Amino acid sequence: MGLVPIEEESRTGNRCVLEDGEWKRMQEGTPQGGSASPLLANIYLHYTLDLWIQSWRRKRTGEDVIFVRYADYGVVGFQKKSTAKQFCEELKQRMQKFGLELHPEKTHLLEFGRYAAERRRERGQGKPETFNFLGFTHICSETRNGQFTVLRQTIRKRMQAKLNEVKAELRRRMHDPIPEVGKWLRSAVSGHIRYYGVPRNGPALHAFRWQVGRHWHRVLSRRSQKGRVRWARMKRQIARWLPPARIVHPYPSQRLIVHT
Repeated sequence: MGLVPIEEESRTGNRCVLEDGEWKRMQEGTPQGGSASPLLANIYLHYTLDLWIQSWRRKRTGEDVIFVRYADYGVVGFQKKSTAKQFCEELKQRMQKFGLELHPEKTHLLEFGRYAAERRRERGQGKPETFNFLGFTHICSETRNGQFTVLRQTIRKRMQAKLNEVKAELRRRMHDPIPEVGKWLRSAVSGHIRYYGVPRNGPALHAFRWQVGRHWHRVLSRRSQKGRVRWARMKRQIARWLPPARIVHPYPSQRLIVHT
């Protein structure tokens, strides 16, 4: 579920903003990327959406309804398809009252959860659909003992976009000292691992780290006419500067264990 304004701007007074290197006088809206924009959006959506969903959940249904929101993106889970359809219709009406509408390309209903795969097999359909949220692709999966679990994997486009950024920056830093570049790469890889280091996402973490080392190897090999850097030497640089891929966010059942 994504939200977009029906009218691109709302009245907030007269002010100037910097866009594309030019100052423009505006009487409506907040500047794209402005520091106040996410804060105001969260306050606005708290009253227009969060509190309304809590009230709707108590009054309109006796079943479990799960709601998770981050900025103007959210996921709502229902037990019945009929309840989900009813919610979507009433949510559209609610948003229209405040000059908002659901993003047509980012909002849709899908069958997901513990019984989704079984029910789709009974109907002769394929695997359950997946959805993207907060940088992860969420997939219906099973543990080794056959229990249902949600598999979270790094969105491929997100990882590729980050690798392209690293590649471009490495080219810019081609002739910088190796320790300086190594420290910067350590920070970039460490930040990626701290965010995407969730259970069962290890292969994507290892792939990201390996690709970063591969791009670094190419850049180091091109900055001198003496030839390519031998891979044995490169492996030592990678081991020294790039932190190992690891899971840093264990399951809550493991994270909340109390040892006495």
